Amino acid sequence: MKYAFAQARLAERVHEALVKAHLGGEVLIGHISRDGTAIEAREKPISKAQEKPIVKKHLRGRPKKGEIRIAATSKIEQQRSQPLAQVLAELPKACDRGSKCNAQGYKMSWNGYKLHIDTADCGVPISALLTSASVHDSLTAVSLGLITLSRVTNCYDLMDAAYCSEEIREHSRSLGHVPLIDHNPRRGEKKPFAPHEAQRYKERTQAERMNARLKDEFGGNNVWVRGPAKVMSHLMFGLLVLTADQLMRLLI
Repeated sequence: MKYAFAQARLAERVHEALVKAHLGGEVLIGHISRDGTAIEAREKPISKAQEKPIVKKHLRGRPKKGEIRIAATSKIEQQRSQPLAQVLAELPKACDRGSKCNAQGYKMSWNGYKLHIDTADCGVPISALLTSASVHDSLTAVSLGLITLSRVTNCYDLMDAAYCSEEIREHSRSLGHVPLIDHNPRRGEKKPFAPHEAQRYKERTQAERMNARLKDEFGGNNVWVRGPAKVMSHLMFGLLVLTADQLMRLLI
């Protein structure tokens, strides 16, 4: 029965309908906070040889006479020109090993997956994607932005320094949003937010609160199923109940 629910994406479809019914239409959301959180799994991670196909490296040196080389494009730039279904299909979803810095700045590693979530400033999760643990947060920004756009209308996209990319900023603007992304200095000088931007960026704490509630109250820390389909189904049932709980709090 669990596998049937997972294959039919039942929890994801009900969550989408719930979000559209209560926050879609003429409702205007101020801020969407985007973040990825670690999901530990009780399964063996795939090896690096299985995870990544062999890709021919870019040729070095000057091109030969008559040789035409196509300029390399970034993965995010490629995603922007692809249909959403293709972008989602190409995101790795197998269990592997990942690492990232937590909210306190300490590096952590785990075996399993990573759940990427868009959270509204009212604390309701709008959309979510599951990927392999090693997938960088920035590679889900394009797809999450498109999914969220199909469900709600928002003004600002709030992201941390992991999403610091001009392509992501341009994509956010193309959707009619204002991107507020923490600057990643990359060994250079960090560019601070303007005072009014810094005040708006504080709303991003909603993403951390939502991640904590999912793990502590709605089963995110107790994933006992295996495989990305079942893991996503387990997490989405938790997100579905969290969404209903948060909407009830807004009505009280």
